[in-house]
Amino acid sequence: MFKPTILLLLLLVLLDLETQAQPRDSVDWSAGGAFRQRIDRHTSTKAYRMLFIGTPLIVGGIIMQSYDRDFRRLRNGYVPSFHQKYDDWLQYAPAGAMLAMKACGVKSRSSWGRMLVSDAFSAGLMAIAVNSLKYSCRVMRPDGSTRNSFPSGLTATAFMTATMLHKEYGHRSPWYSIGGYAVATATGVTRQLNNRHWMSDIMVGAGIGILATEFGYYLADLIFKERGLNVYETYSVHDRYRHPSFLGFAIGVMTIPGSYTPYEGMRMRFYSGPTVGVQGAWFASPYWGIGGRLACSNLRMEVNGAIQNDNFESASAYVGPYFSYPISMRWQVGSKLLGGYEFYKKCETSVRNLPGRNGLSFGTGVSTTYLATQNLGVRFAVDYDMAPSISRSSAQPLHKLSLGLEVCAVF
Repeated sequence: MFKPTILLLLLLVLLDLETQAQPRDSVDWSAGGAFRQRIDRHTSTKAYRMLFIGTPLIVGGIIMQSYDRDFRRLRNGYVPSFHQKYDDWLQYAPAGAMLAMKACGVKSRSSWGRMLVSDAFSAGLMAIAVNSLKYSCRVMRPDGSTRNSFPSGLTATAFMTATMLHKEYGHRSPWYSIGGYAVATATGVTRQLNNRHWMSDIMVGAGIGILATEFGYYLADLIFKERGLNVYETYSVHDRYRHPSFLGFAIGVMTIPGSYTPYEGMRMRFYSGPTVGVQGAWFASPYWGIGGRLACSNLRMEVNGAIQNDNFESASAYVGPYFSYPISMRWQVGSKLLGGYEFYKKCETSVRNLPGRNGLSFGTGVSTTYLATQNLGVRFAVDYDMAPSISRSSAQPLHKLSLGLEVCAVF
């Protein structure tokens, strides 16, 4: 009886959302060509905006399950003994900031009553989703302690509270949203560094936290209508030609196609593996800016046909110009041209040991970004890096190709 009721409620909510194709705002929908108008109207529906951030995280997390052990190797390669407990309280920090500002009289989106009801709905939906999955999937934690790893409850809570802060105070300054989601990301990353969760647990937990808050606030809006609403939410990005400065956390899969010969008689091939990083850029105009990217990766390798016990680990730092073009109010396409340094860790192979190596590298890439709100977006990117050769005696640069998903704060 309980589960059909929940499913029916969600179905009714989705049907109601789809009818709200054009929410109240001051956008001139007649501006631009017919193609851009169609894009703007479709991607500005409430359902589209509510689902677009959380859904890619959940879908991406499910896809990333096949790379969970690779991400664990990435963690073990850099911080095998990491163990901190600050994530136990960090998950509540955005909610604490929201309540503190509200208590100090800083005007938020909602009145006290409306805000608390919205947050109660959000917490209830998040708890139902997380615990239902935990005790039905029964995934073993990476440290082998218990079978309730999937999804990460602390990460779901952190992203839920960050989205609450974003909902209530994001209209005042994008830095409230940036701070909240930075704390939530730090919580999720720490859960994996502590060896308590797989990467798929983190991504799905983050998606559930965001979606639960979106639905929680929507249910409260149905109940309260306009009562206790201090600030009408602006659903559309009014200025198509804003400066799209951003800061984001990226996760993806890297591959190095082809084979390489670092030394005579030694032929290497690489398997696809995980890459994680942070990226940001400051835009001086709607079209160009300056920024950088920090990333690290961990790839399994094969030498002369034999899979190796050690992995090829690298880190990189890049800077350079970024380019963007707004194809609609919410969609942007972009590119970049970067230069920087690659750092390879020492690794052992069955033929010979590879020494640590570093050198100049060059990178480029293309991306598309969807702005769910004026200061929160999702970026899909394909990057290419031409990195230094594996050994100094080799003239073969590494050609790295990465496919990534990035949640970014736009300011």
